Amino acid sequence: MSQGIPLKESAMNRSRVESLAADLFRVEPRFDTGRFIADVMAQLPHLELKSRIACVADALASHLPADIGAATAIILAALPPHDDATFAGSDFGLYTYAPYSDFIARYGCTRRNLESSLNALKELTKHFTAEDALRYFINAFPDETMNTVRAWSHDPDYHVRRLASEGTRPALPWSPRINLPIDAAIPVLDNLYSDTSRFVTQSVANHVNDITRTDPGLALSILNQWRTSNNQRPAEMTFIINQSLRTLVKKGHPDAFEFLGVSTAPMVKVTDLEVDASTVTIGDTLGFNLTLQSIGARTERVIIDYVLQYPRARTGHGEAVFKWTTIELPPGETRHMTRSQSLRSTANRKLAPGTSRLHIQINGTRVAETAFELFPATDS
Repeated sequence: MSQGIPLKESAMNRSRVESLAADLFRVEPRFDTGRFIADVMAQLPHLELKSRIACVADALASHLPADIGAATAIILAALPPHDDATFAGSDFGLYTYAPYSDFIARYGCTRRNLESSLNALKELTKHFTAEDALRYFINAFPDETMNTVRAWSHDPDYHVRRLASEGTRPALPWSPRINLPIDAAIPVLDNLYSDTSRFVTQSVANHVNDITRTDPGLALSILNQWRTSNNQRPAEMTFIINQSLRTLVKKGHPDAFEFLGVSTAPMVKVTDLEVDASTVTIGDTLGFNLTLQSIGARTERVIIDYVLQYPRARTGHGEAVFKWTTIELPPGETRHMTRSQSLRSTANRKLAPGTSRLHIQINGTRVAETAFELFPATDS
Protein backbone atom coordinates (compact mmCIF):
# COMPACT_ATOMS: atom_id res chain seq x y z
CA MET A 1 0.00 0.00 0.00
CA SER A 2 1.32 3.43 -0.89
CA GLN A 3 1.99 5.68 2.08
CA GLY A 4 -1.10 7.70 2.95
CA ILE A 5 -3.37 5.87 0.49
CA PRO A 6 -5.96 3.55 2.09
CA LEU A 7 -5.63 -0.09 1.08
CA LYS A 8 -9.13 -0.10 -0.40
CA GLU A 9 -8.08 2.69 -2.80
CA SER A 10 -4.85 1.09 -3.96
CA ALA A 11 -6.22 -2.46 -4.06
CA MET A 12 -9.41 -1.93 -6.05
CA ASN A 13 -9.78 1.25 -8.09
CA ARG A 14 -10.70 2.46 -11.58
CA SER A 15 -7.34 1.43 -13.01
CA ARG A 16 -7.76 -2.15 -11.83
CA VAL A 17 -11.37 -2.30 -13.04
CA GLU A 18 -10.29 -1.03 -16.45
CA SER A 19 -7.52 -3.64 -16.55
CA LEU A 20 -10.00 -6.44 -15.85
CA ALA A 21 -12.35 -5.12 -18.51
CA ALA A 22 -9.57 -5.00 -21.11
CA ASP A 23 -8.50 -8.57 -20.29
CA LEU A 24 -12.05 -9.85 -20.61
CA PHE A 25 -12.67 -7.99 -23.87
CA ARG A 26 -9.49 -9.49 -25.32
CA VAL A 27 -10.94 -13.01 -25.04
CA GLU A 28 -14.64 -12.12 -25.38
CA PRO A 29 -15.23 -9.25 -27.84
CA ARG A 30 -18.92 -9.11 -26.88
CA PHE A 31 -17.98 -8.01 -23.35
CA ASP A 32 -19.23 -4.43 -22.91
CA THR A 33 -16.23 -2.77 -21.27
CA GLY A 34 -17.77 0.69 -21.12
CA ARG A 35 -20.95 -0.41 -19.38
CA PHE A 36 -19.04 -2.73 -17.04
CA ILE A 37 -16.69 0.05 -15.91
CA ALA A 38 -19.55 2.51 -15.55
CA ASP A 39 -21.64 0.08 -13.47
CA VAL A 40 -18.75 -0.65 -11.13
CA MET A 41 -17.55 2.93 -10.73
CA ALA A 42 -21.06 4.16 -9.91
CA GLN A 43 -20.71 2.26 -6.60
CA LEU A 44 -17.03 1.63 -5.95
CA PRO A 45 -15.92 4.96 -4.36
CA HIS A 46 -18.41 4.58 -1.50
CA LEU A 47 -17.43 1.02 -0.54
CA GLU A 48 -14.89 -0.64 1.75
CA LEU A 49 -12.44 -3.17 0.35
CA LYS A 50 -14.42 -6.42 0.63
CA SER A 51 -17.53 -4.67 -0.63
CA ARG A 52 -15.53 -3.32 -3.58
CA ILE A 53 -14.46 -6.84 -4.50
CA ALA A 54 -18.06 -8.04 -4.22
CA CYS A 55 -19.25 -5.10 -6.32
CA VAL A 56 -16.91 -6.04 -9.17
CA ALA A 57 -17.93 -9.70 -8.85
CA ASP A 58 -21.61 -8.74 -9.14
CA ALA A 59 -20.84 -6.69 -12.23
CA LEU A 60 -19.09 -9.72 -13.71
CA ALA A 61 -22.26 -11.72 -13.13
CA SER A 62 -24.26 -9.07 -14.98
CA HIS A 63 -21.93 -8.78 -17.96
CA LEU A 64 -20.65 -12.33 -18.48
CA PRO A 65 -22.80 -15.20 -19.80
CA ALA A 66 -25.51 -16.43 -17.43
CA ASP A 67 -24.10 -19.93 -17.78
CA ILE A 68 -21.52 -20.03 -14.95
CA GLY A 69 -19.42 -22.64 -16.69
CA ALA A 70 -19.11 -20.42 -19.77
CA ALA A 71 -18.40 -17.35 -17.64
CA THR A 72 -15.72 -19.23 -15.72
CA ALA A 73 -14.04 -20.29 -18.96
CA ILE A 74 -13.86 -16.65 -20.08
CA ILE A 75 -12.36 -15.58 -16.75
CA LEU A 76 -9.66 -18.24 -16.91
CA ALA A 77 -8.86 -17.39 -20.52
CA ALA A 78 -8.46 -13.73 -19.55
CA LEU A 79 -5.82 -14.42 -16.90
CA PRO A 80 -2.24 -13.43 -17.74
CA PRO A 81 0.35 -16.21 -18.03
CA HIS A 82 1.22 -17.55 -14.60
CA ASP A 83 4.94 -17.31 -15.34
CA ASP A 84 4.63 -13.83 -16.83
CA ALA A 85 8.09 -12.23 -16.58
CA THR A 86 6.48 -8.83 -15.96
CA PHE A 87 4.59 -10.01 -12.86
CA ALA A 88 5.59 -7.70 -10.01
CA GLY A 89 3.23 -8.79 -7.24
CA SER A 90 3.94 -10.69 -4.05
CA ASP A 91 3.16 -14.36 -3.49
CA PHE A 92 -0.17 -13.18 -2.10
CA GLY A 93 -1.02 -11.87 -5.58
CA LEU A 94 -2.62 -8.81 -7.12
CA TYR A 95 -5.96 -7.50 -5.87
CA THR A 96 -6.89 -6.95 -9.50
CA TYR A 97 -7.91 -10.60 -9.66
CA ALA A 98 -9.69 -10.82 -6.29
CA PRO A 99 -13.19 -10.38 -7.79
CA TYR A 100 -12.75 -13.47 -9.93
CA SER A 101 -12.58 -15.91 -7.00
CA ASP A 102 -15.36 -14.01 -5.23
CA PHE A 103 -17.50 -14.45 -8.36
CA ILE A 104 -16.77 -18.19 -8.38
CA ALA A 105 -17.64 -18.50 -4.69
CA ARG A 106 -20.94 -16.67 -4.86
CA TYR A 107 -22.18 -17.79 -8.28
CA GLY A 108 -20.36 -21.06 -8.98
CA CYS A 109 -20.73 -22.86 -5.65
CA THR A 110 -23.31 -25.35 -6.95
CA ARG A 111 -23.38 -29.10 -7.40
CA ARG A 112 -23.48 -28.69 -11.16
CA ASN A 113 -20.44 -26.43 -11.27
CA LEU A 114 -18.50 -27.92 -8.37
CA GLU A 115 -15.65 -29.52 -10.29
CA SER A 116 -15.12 -26.64 -12.71
CA SER A 117 -15.37 -24.05 -9.95
CA LEU A 118 -12.79 -25.79 -7.75
CA ASN A 119 -10.51 -26.12 -10.75
CA ALA A 120 -10.97 -22.40 -11.35
CA LEU A 121 -9.94 -21.57 -7.76
CA LYS A 122 -6.84 -23.70 -8.27
CA GLU A 123 -5.85 -21.49 -11.21
CA LEU A 124 -7.01 -18.21 -9.67
CA THR A 125 -4.99 -18.66 -6.49
CA LYS A 126 -1.83 -18.36 -8.58
CA HIS A 127 -2.83 -14.76 -9.33
CA PHE A 128 -4.58 -13.78 -6.11
CA THR A 129 -4.99 -15.94 -3.03
CA ALA A 130 -8.37 -17.71 -3.05
CA GLU A 131 -8.68 -19.04 0.51
CA ASP A 132 -11.73 -16.91 1.30
CA ALA A 133 -13.62 -18.29 -1.69
CA LEU A 134 -12.64 -21.88 -0.92
CA ARG A 135 -14.46 -21.75 2.41
CA TYR A 136 -17.85 -21.42 0.70
CA PHE A 137 -17.20 -24.75 -1.01
CA ILE A 138 -16.00 -26.42 2.20
CA ASN A 139 -19.26 -25.48 3.93
CA ALA A 140 -21.50 -26.44 1.01
CA PHE A 141 -19.71 -29.61 -0.16
CA PRO A 142 -17.29 -30.62 2.61
CA ASP A 143 -16.42 -34.17 1.51
CA GLU A 144 -15.90 -33.41 -2.16
CA THR A 145 -14.01 -30.19 -1.45
CA MET A 146 -11.69 -31.75 1.13
CA ASN A 147 -10.86 -34.57 -1.29
CA THR A 148 -9.79 -31.91 -3.77
CA VAL A 149 -7.88 -29.98 -1.11
CA ARG A 150 -5.90 -33.09 -0.13
CA ALA A 151 -4.90 -33.50 -3.78
CA TRP A 152 -3.85 -29.84 -3.88
CA SER A 153 -1.43 -30.46 -1.02
CA HIS A 154 0.70 -32.41 -3.53
CA ASP A 155 0.40 -29.89 -6.36
CA PRO A 156 3.61 -28.75 -8.11
CA ASP A 157 2.64 -25.08 -7.69
CA TYR A 158 3.35 -23.71 -4.22
CA HIS A 159 0.43 -21.26 -4.46
CA VAL A 160 -1.96 -24.23 -4.74
CA ARG A 161 -0.26 -26.09 -1.89
CA ARG A 162 -0.54 -22.99 0.27
CA LEU A 163 -4.26 -22.72 -0.57
CA ALA A 164 -4.76 -26.23 0.82
CA SER A 165 -3.51 -25.08 4.22
CA GLU A 166 -4.73 -21.49 4.29
CA GLY A 167 -8.24 -22.18 3.03
CA THR A 168 -8.85 -24.80 5.73
CA ARG A 169 -7.58 -22.74 8.69
CA PRO A 170 -10.01 -22.98 11.64
CA ALA A 171 -9.91 -19.23 12.32
CA LEU A 172 -8.91 -17.48 9.11
CA PRO A 173 -9.20 -13.73 9.78
CA TRP A 174 -11.95 -11.76 8.01
CA SER A 175 -13.32 -14.90 6.35
CA PRO A 176 -16.35 -17.16 6.82
CA ARG A 177 -16.07 -19.82 9.52
CA ILE A 178 -15.96 -23.39 8.22
CA ASN A 179 -18.03 -26.25 9.59
CA LEU A 180 -15.21 -28.76 10.01
CA PRO A 181 -13.76 -30.48 13.07
CA ILE A 182 -10.62 -28.79 14.36
CA ASP A 183 -8.49 -31.72 13.18
CA ALA A 184 -10.08 -32.14 9.75
CA ALA A 185 -7.13 -30.73 7.81
CA ILE A 186 -4.32 -32.42 9.73
CA PRO A 187 -3.69 -34.91 6.86
CA VAL A 188 -3.25 -31.87 4.61
CA LEU A 189 -0.79 -30.26 7.03
CA ASP A 190 1.10 -33.56 7.32
CA ASN A 191 1.76 -33.26 3.59
CA LEU A 192 2.84 -29.63 3.82
CA TYR A 193 4.98 -29.04 6.92
CA SER A 194 8.05 -30.35 5.07
CA ASP A 195 7.46 -28.00 2.13
CA THR A 196 10.40 -26.06 0.67
CA SER A 197 8.38 -22.84 0.25
CA ARG A 198 8.21 -20.38 3.16
CA PHE A 199 4.88 -19.16 1.72
CA VAL A 200 3.53 -22.65 2.45
CA THR A 201 5.19 -23.28 5.81
CA GLN A 202 4.08 -19.87 7.07
CA SER A 203 0.49 -20.89 6.33
CA VAL A 204 0.99 -24.28 8.00
CA ALA A 205 2.27 -22.53 11.14
CA ASN A 206 -0.67 -20.09 11.11
CA HIS A 207 -3.03 -23.05 10.78
CA VAL A 208 -1.49 -24.79 13.80
CA ASN A 209 -1.60 -21.50 15.73
CA ASP A 210 -5.35 -21.44 15.04
CA ILE A 211 -5.60 -24.95 16.49
CA THR A 212 -3.82 -23.85 19.68
CA ARG A 213 -6.69 -21.50 20.44
CA THR A 214 -9.06 -24.46 20.80
CA ASP A 215 -6.89 -27.50 21.53
CA PRO A 216 -3.32 -26.72 22.67
CA GLY A 217 -2.61 -30.38 23.35
CA LEU A 218 -3.47 -31.39 19.80
CA ALA A 219 -1.25 -28.65 18.37
CA LEU A 220 1.71 -29.70 20.53
CA SER A 221 1.20 -33.33 19.56
CA ILE A 222 1.25 -32.44 15.85
CA LEU A 223 4.40 -30.36 16.23
CA ASN A 224 6.12 -33.11 18.19
CA GLN A 225 5.41 -35.65 15.44
CA TRP A 226 6.78 -33.29 12.82
CA ARG A 227 9.86 -32.37 14.84
CA THR A 228 10.82 -35.99 15.46
CA SER A 229 10.22 -37.01 11.84
CA ASN A 230 13.28 -35.07 10.65
CA ASN A 231 11.48 -34.40 7.36
CA GLN A 232 12.01 -30.63 7.54
CA ARG A 233 15.26 -28.67 7.79
CA PRO A 234 15.98 -27.88 11.46
CA ALA A 235 15.97 -24.10 10.92
CA GLU A 236 12.62 -24.22 9.10
CA MET A 237 11.15 -26.58 11.68
CA THR A 238 12.17 -24.10 14.37
CA PHE A 239 10.41 -21.36 12.41
CA ILE A 240 7.23 -23.46 12.14
CA ILE A 241 7.27 -24.26 15.86
CA ASN A 242 7.84 -20.68 16.95
CA GLN A 243 5.11 -19.35 14.66
CA SER A 244 2.71 -22.11 15.64
CA LEU A 245 3.13 -21.49 19.37
CA ARG A 246 3.20 -17.69 19.35
CA THR A 247 -0.30 -17.33 20.82
CA LEU A 248 0.39 -19.86 23.57
CA VAL A 249 3.66 -18.10 24.36
CA LYS A 250 1.89 -14.74 24.59
CA LYS A 251 -0.64 -16.32 26.96
CA GLY A 252 2.11 -17.85 29.09
CA HIS A 253 0.93 -21.43 28.50
CA PRO A 254 3.37 -23.62 30.48
CA ASP A 255 3.20 -26.62 28.13
CA ALA A 256 4.34 -24.45 25.24
CA PHE A 257 7.44 -23.33 27.14
CA GLU A 258 8.20 -26.91 28.14
CA PHE A 259 7.94 -27.90 24.47
CA LEU A 260 10.33 -25.10 23.56
CA GLY A 261 12.77 -26.23 26.23
CA VAL A 262 12.73 -23.01 28.24
CA SER A 263 12.00 -22.48 31.90
CA THR A 264 8.82 -20.77 33.07
CA ALA A 265 10.85 -19.49 36.04
CA PRO A 266 14.17 -18.36 34.57
CA MET A 267 16.81 -16.96 36.90
CA VAL A 268 16.74 -13.47 35.44
CA LYS A 269 15.48 -10.16 36.69
CA VAL A 270 14.35 -6.94 35.03
CA THR A 271 15.38 -3.63 36.54
CA ASP A 272 15.23 0.02 35.57
CA LEU A 273 12.16 -0.31 33.33
CA GLU A 274 11.50 3.22 32.11
CA VAL A 275 9.40 4.90 29.47
CA ASP A 276 10.85 7.85 27.57
CA ALA A 277 8.00 10.11 28.68
CA SER A 278 5.38 9.84 31.38
CA THR A 279 2.77 11.24 28.99
CA VAL A 280 2.21 10.15 25.40
CA THR A 281 -0.28 11.35 22.80
CA ILE A 282 -2.41 8.77 21.01
CA GLY A 283 -0.85 8.31 17.58
CA ASP A 284 2.70 8.88 18.81
CA THR A 285 5.36 6.31 19.66
CA LEU A 286 6.17 5.03 23.14
CA GLY A 287 9.86 4.42 23.75
CA PHE A 288 11.03 2.33 26.68
CA ASN A 289 14.16 0.66 28.03
CA LEU A 290 15.16 -1.81 30.70
CA THR A 291 18.05 -3.76 32.14
CA LEU A 292 17.96 -7.56 32.03
CA GLN A 293 20.29 -9.49 34.32
CA SER A 294 21.05 -13.18 34.71
CA ILE A 295 21.17 -14.09 38.40
CA GLY A 296 21.59 -17.86 38.13
CA ALA A 297 24.44 -20.30 37.53
CA ARG A 298 23.42 -21.37 34.04
CA THR A 299 22.72 -19.80 30.68
CA GLU A 300 19.06 -18.94 30.38
CA ARG A 301 17.05 -18.83 27.15
CA VAL A 302 14.49 -16.08 27.60
CA ILE A 303 11.52 -15.20 25.41
CA ILE A 304 10.73 -11.54 25.93
CA ASP A 305 7.33 -10.06 25.16
CA TYR A 306 5.72 -6.85 26.31
CA VAL A 307 2.11 -6.12 27.13
CA LEU A 308 0.29 -2.86 26.58
CA GLN A 309 -2.76 -2.25 28.78
CA TYR A 310 -4.76 0.72 27.52
CA PRO A 311 -8.05 2.44 28.39
CA ARG A 312 -11.03 1.61 26.20
CA ALA A 313 -13.27 4.35 24.91
CA ARG A 314 -16.37 3.14 26.73
CA THR A 315 -15.30 1.15 29.79
CA GLY A 316 -12.43 -0.84 31.22
CA HIS A 317 -9.07 -1.61 29.69
CA GLY A 318 -7.90 -3.52 26.67
CA GLU A 319 -4.69 -5.48 26.37
CA ALA A 320 -2.29 -6.35 23.57
CA VAL A 321 0.77 -8.62 23.73
CA PHE A 322 3.70 -7.89 21.41
CA LYS A 323 6.64 -10.09 20.50
CA TRP A 324 10.05 -8.63 21.30
CA THR A 325 12.95 -11.06 21.11
CA THR A 326 14.47 -14.35 22.26
CA ILE A 327 18.00 -14.32 23.67
CA GLU A 328 20.53 -16.52 25.44
CA LEU A 329 21.71 -14.90 28.67
CA PRO A 330 24.92 -16.38 30.20
CA PRO A 331 25.38 -16.44 33.98
CA GLY A 332 26.00 -13.00 35.46
CA GLU A 333 25.44 -11.15 32.18
CA THR A 334 23.58 -7.83 32.10
CA ARG A 335 21.98 -6.33 29.00
CA HIS A 336 20.46 -2.92 28.45
CA MET A 337 17.58 -3.14 25.99
CA THR A 338 15.45 -0.53 24.22
CA ARG A 339 12.24 -0.73 22.23
CA SER A 340 9.52 1.49 20.80
CA GLN A 341 5.84 0.87 20.09
CA SER A 342 3.36 2.83 18.03
CA LEU A 343 0.33 3.96 20.01
CA ARG A 344 -1.96 4.41 17.03
CA SER A 345 -5.46 3.00 17.23
CA THR A 346 -6.18 0.10 14.89
CA ALA A 347 -9.30 -1.74 13.78
CA ASN A 348 -8.85 -4.19 16.65
CA ARG A 349 -7.36 -1.81 19.20
CA LYS A 350 -9.11 1.47 19.93
CA LEU A 351 -7.07 3.57 22.35
CA ALA A 352 -8.63 6.14 24.67
CA PRO A 353 -7.08 8.75 26.97
CA GLY A 354 -6.18 7.68 30.48
CA THR A 355 -3.68 5.72 32.53
CA SER A 356 -1.96 2.93 30.62
CA ARG A 357 0.49 0.29 31.76
CA LEU A 358 3.45 -1.42 30.14
CA HIS A 359 4.35 -4.93 31.37
CA ILE A 360 7.47 -6.91 30.52
CA GLN A 361 6.80 -10.63 30.11
CA ILE A 362 9.65 -13.17 30.41
CA ASN A 363 8.91 -16.77 29.41
CA GLY A 364 5.21 -16.18 29.93
CA THR A 365 5.43 -14.43 33.30
CA ARG A 366 4.99 -10.70 33.83
CA VAL A 367 7.98 -9.55 35.84
CA ALA A 368 7.99 -5.75 35.63
CA GLU A 369 5.60 -2.93 34.86
CA THR A 370 5.35 0.83 34.66
CA ALA A 371 2.58 3.35 34.00
CA PHE A 372 2.17 6.29 31.66
CA GLU A 373 -0.63 8.62 30.66
CA LEU A 374 -2.27 8.58 27.24
CA PHE A 375 -3.55 11.91 26.00
CA PRO A 376 -5.96 12.48 23.11
CA ALA A 377 -4.49 13.19 19.71
CA THR A 378 -4.32 16.88 18.88
CA ASP A 379 -5.61 18.29 15.62
CA SER A 380 -2.81 19.37 13.30
